[in-house]
Amino acid sequence: MFKRTTLVFANLVFPFLIGCATAASTDAEVKSPVAEAPKLYNETFNPRQKEYPNHLGFNDLHIQAIRHIVPDTDSVHDPKLQIIVHHHCKAYDDGTLICLMFPTGMKDQDKPIGFEYIITAEQYNTLPEEEKKYWHYHKSEIPRAKASLPDLTGDEAAKLIPAINETYGKVMYFQKLGDKFPLGEPHVLIVQDMPEQD
Repeated sequence: MFKRTTLVFANLVFPFLIGCATAASTDAEVKSPVAEAPKLYNETFNPRQKEYPNHLGFNDLHIQAIRHIVPDTDSVHDPKLQIIVHHHCKAYDDGTLICLMFPTGMKDQDKPIGFEYIITAEQYNTLPEEEKKYWHYHKSEIPRAKASLPDLTGDEAAKLIPAINETYGKVMYFQKLGDKFPLGEPHVLIVQDMPEQD
């Protein structure tokens, strides 16, 4: 009797469950294609954004630093020395980083005004002597620039700082702070020649 009851119950419930599952999957299939997320990017100028959602990639590391804007005076109190420049960096497999530099951040409508190219000490040692003057050693510049890693915890930053210390950076600007467009020639900022501050 128990077996017969179980069999009858199974025969009644199983088709019901199959029907529910089919209805649910049909509902999902109907709703899914219709409810597309709004497009965030201009498909004309950014045709591969869907295929390569992280193609820019400058979110690997965020560094904030002062003493990265050319001051108007030789004074150590020049306010431009205190402007925080946000470095949004992409790390490459060869040990280099390229950081887009923003005076405001990297929100939707913020535009970079330059970039910093970062290389390892070993790569720096292969440069011609004449080229080395354009590069700054991060172990001495990080304290002077009051550099910080705002998106990392204290423990995460403590693990990363020793590695960053042993790198060299070259800062190149293609736009002056305050200009609406890039005007004139790009220039290399020799960070170690910036006025010293307390």
